[in-house]
Amino acid sequence: MATAVEGAVRAERFWQRMAIGLAVFIIFGFVQFALRGFVDPVKAPFWVHLHGVAMLAWLGLLIVQPTLEARGNLALHRRLGWAGAGLAVLIVCLGIFVGLASLALNRFPPFFTAPYFLALTTIEALAFGLAVMMAIRRRSDTEWHRRLMIGATIMILEPALGRLLPMPLMIGWSDIPVALIQLAVVGIIAAHDRRTLGHVHPATKAVALLVIAVRVIVYLLSLTPPVAALAAKLAGS
Repeated sequence: MATAVEGAVRAERFWQRMAIGLAVFIIFGFVQFALRGFVDPVKAPFWVHLHGVAMLAWLGLLIVQPTLEARGNLALHRRLGWAGAGLAVLIVCLGIFVGLASLALNRFPPFFTAPYFLALTTIEALAFGLAVMMAIRRRSDTEWHRRLMIGATIMILEPALGRLLPMPLMIGWSDIPVALIQLAVVGIIAAHDRRTLGHVHPATKAVALLVIAVRVIVYLLSLTPPVAALAAKLAGS
């Protein structure tokens, strides 16, 4: 019995470390960008701060949930889980809104075209929401649930990566390094799967496919006339 409990604690420890690692990486990406003087947080619109607070709440929840499960506090874990579902809906809505508002106010990065930025912010937000929705539907299957929740967070690594990578030098091909880094994180989970399960879990494969699909869809959508027309209208060009 004690061995089984210790095994469960070790399993949850991996997911907690993954959550902490992702949270530290994302926060570091934004903080160093501000400290280097590329953005003035004080001058940012309130909705940008609201989006940031929602994301911090998500990252905190991602860290807390494995701890609660390891301690056997499943009742609180489930209650926070439903709160997290509501938070995910808010993040999706805010993510899309921030993208649209940034275009309207010409606050989007100069190394992105308006159609690409519109497709990027919309599709990434929807992919995050899709992964969370799949995780909720699979909440009775712990192995699927935990991988999809981490996978949802991997979907939104791009904004932090965009503040760490030399994006102005990657015009036209930034999707490749972003996707490779995201897949590298998925690879850490795949290595854990092989070590603990003896094979790569289907949920891990699903997350990898979603990462690739997002990059392809964003690129192709940005080339379509309707997206280009909408982006131009929003940007006033």
